[in-house]
Amino acid sequence: MKLLPAALGLVLLLLLVLNPNGVEARPAPAGGHQKKASSATFFVFGDDFADNGNLPLTKPVTEMSRQWAYPYGSNYVDADGFPRPNTPSGRFSNYKIQSDFIATMLGLEEAPPAHARTADKTCDPINAYIGKVTKEIAANVDELLKLGVTKVLVNNLHPIGCTPSHTRTNNYTTCDMFGNLGASIHNDNLKQVMTSKKNVYIVDVYTAFASIVDHAAGKGSDLSKQFKRKLSPCCESLNSKGYCGQQNESSAELLYTVCDKSSKIFYWDDMHPTHAGWEAVMKQLEKPLREFVN
Repeated sequence: MKLLPAALGLVLLLLLVLNPNGVEARPAPAGGHQKKASSATFFVFGDDFADNGNLPLTKPVTEMSRQWAYPYGSNYVDADGFPRPNTPSGRFSNYKIQSDFIATMLGLEEAPPAHARTADKTCDPINAYIGKVTKEIAANVDELLKLGVTKVLVNNLHPIGCTPSHTRTNNYTTCDMFGNLGASIHNDNLKQVMTSKKNVYIVDVYTAFASIVDHAAGKGSDLSKQFKRKLSPCCESLNSKGYCGQQNESSAELLYTVCDKSSKIFYWDDMHPTHAGWEAVMKQLEKPLREFVN
């Protein structure tokens, strides 16, 4: 499955819970640290919100491989509970991401290890109409259900107008209403094409994000209060066209800064939440997700 940048308004995150008695599944490759026994078989198709190591490391590190270099993974904890700071794992955050939190709900340690891909199998920025996109998502879901998948989770689109890449132009003070409008249109269309499908659940990441980063004064969730900064990133490039993790090729000078307390910042970089950000989002979604998958 091709990886699709989350910033482009196309989220194809399909989190699949298979009945192991009804579907033959290929086991995850060795190297992951899943310890717990679970009756669920878990596959993830998606973009960089779900990716845990699919895009390959390159030398030198580039914008598309920065997740394999410091400061990504700076709060990593191994399977035995021991902190392993500065251990990039291919995730676009400082530790866990959405697919890891859902894996935990299923009794797994983390999302299944990714199958490495070569750089030429990634895809360019995507130009497609929202209606065509949502119909394609629906068609893919139908195919998965025909194959015997018993539960399908589909993310709607988060409020992309609130990501630091959009809020930087106003000094991280307000969300971009046009970016959020595009996300809302996508989500409305997605809901329409998914309403009649059984065993399919739309994960409302838009509302979960918005209750933290885009709400009227005094109207946000209690979880919102833990974040001192909600629209600016923890890891920020010194150049508006740069990226988190970028270094000067000639001098190895760091061309970015990293905040002291990522637990108080919602966004890790220009687009992706911190571990704390994802944890706050998934706390809001955990109850309905557990009810659906169980």
